[in-house]
Amino acid sequence: MTILDKIVRQKQIEVEQLKKRPIPDSPVTADQVTSIAQTFQNTDHMNIIAEIKRASPSKGSIDLDVDPVKQAKLYASNGTGAISVLTDETFFKGSMDDLRAVREAVDIPLLCKDFFIDKVQIDHAKAAGASIILLIVAAVTPSKLQELYTYAKENGLDVLCEVHDEDEMKTAIELGPDVIGINNRNLKSFDVDLNTTARLASMVTNPDTILISESGVKTREDVLEAAYNGAGAILIGETLMRTDDVPGTISDLKVPLPKGEQTNVR
Repeated sequence: MTILDKIVRQKQIEVEQLKKRPIPDSPVTADQVTSIAQTFQNTDHMNIIAEIKRASPSKGSIDLDVDPVKQAKLYASNGTGAISVLTDETFFKGSMDDLRAVREAVDIPLLCKDFFIDKVQIDHAKAAGASIILLIVAAVTPSKLQELYTYAKENGLDVLCEVHDEDEMKTAIELGPDVIGINNRNLKSFDVDLNTTARLASMVTNPDTILISESGVKTREDVLEAAYNGAGAILIGETLMRTDDVPGTISDLKVPLPKGEQTNVR
């Protein structure tokens, strides 16, 4: 059984528990937040989704004592276009309370970073203040992916559709999302290969699709490579969680986007 299999199995248990809980009042409706596509379009620098990440299966503890509100304000005040909040409890030590607290503190797009397999998770994410949800192609069947994508969009949420290989990219392209995340980390083995972004970005021909390079991005050189290969944004967690200089790191990673055909942000 892969790590992803274990996570999805745990999510199936959590979904049954969620269905028994009332959906809390939302601190803000999604339509009050600018869409991630609108936020990231027409920029001349790399857009950043900064992540609040306490731990992970591959890295173990990163910062279990992080104050999500303080971290979110630090990200927002230094020009990140969106914030990702890991809400998985079992494997990443996050929570919906983290997401709710961050939403009350900032007004930029918020990604609920979790493993979505059921509509009820989308309801709770929206109620906690998410304006974006993550749909991982490898975690669900194509029919379930379509069902969850449609449901999220009908509820005014943006969707970041995440892929790792060619077959998953084909599925994502057929779905037609505004935003596709290319995960350089294989969620079955958790191995990282930054060349994944270059390999898969070339499959996307729609210039309006925003490509996000995820996982393993640590240096300015990594970001420059991602930009050249077509990424208009990066999702970066561990590097920002571990640095002693968040403002300086964010500034360093905001590399210029290439002009012309390479990038998928116009």
